[in-house]
Amino acid sequence: MKTDPPVPAGDLTHEGPLPRGVALLRLLATAGRKGAALTMLAERTGLPNSTVHRLLAQLVRQRLAMQLDDRRAYVIGPLAYELGLVAAQQFDVRELCRPAMERLAAGSAETVYLVQRSGLEAVCIDFQQGPGTLRVSTLQTGSRRPLGLGAGGLAILAAMNPEEIEDVLAAVMGTIEKEWRFPQADLRSSLQEAQAQGYAVIRNRITPGVTAFGKSFKNSLGQVFGAVTIAGLNSRMTPARIALLRHGLDDAAASIEKALRSHHWARY
Repeated sequence: MKTDPPVPAGDLTHEGPLPRGVALLRLLATAGRKGAALTMLAERTGLPNSTVHRLLAQLVRQRLAMQLDDRRAYVIGPLAYELGLVAAQQFDVRELCRPAMERLAAGSAETVYLVQRSGLEAVCIDFQQGPGTLRVSTLQTGSRRPLGLGAGGLAILAAMNPEEIEDVLAAVMGTIEKEWRFPQADLRSSLQEAQAQGYAVIRNRITPGVTAFGKSFKNSLGQVFGAVTIAGLNSRMTPARIALLRHGLDDAAASIEKALRSHHWARY
């Protein structure tokens, strides 16, 4: 399985300390438990090493970041976890989506993932494993990838309006080509296919030997909010079986949309 490369934070040269600090936190969240070195964070943000070092020191003092003892890498700090516990009570959609995911996992006998859009990224927020199947580890909870790369992110991107799609591609395509070695022409081809089919399919793109396909869903304002995906071994995910499982995927996406309609905060 490939290691998720960090998503670029964008042009921060003219931003203040708060946007820069938030960008660093997003990169640390992408890096996960292994952490990220100061030099890598400077490269991704386009900021001088001295500026990044100063911002990291401030984040460490506030317990939003911490430096690993065994190496010179930074990770998310304990205060981020503590704040997340409170935020989960207001913004966590997993309980709303879980019944639909459980039905889909049981009916498909595959691993089902729930992906939410976060700016230019798709974030895995939950998964359900089907009965009697080996879990396909394409995503971990909290994993972040550029929109358009994975099945969920591709389904989300395909459901956007054309102008927004081009804005997203302009922002993430460099990272996808450089870090994932996935050409822009191939991404655009799979994007067009997803738009025509109404769902996105990827095969061997993230994890060799694994096929995944996803369907986007919208929030109460009709905005693309996330996607639900099914992942399984290539030998099981034949075109005929994907066509069969698509009905359950459509039902799950529709059920999630219905659950989100009663929660106005889902628009955020």
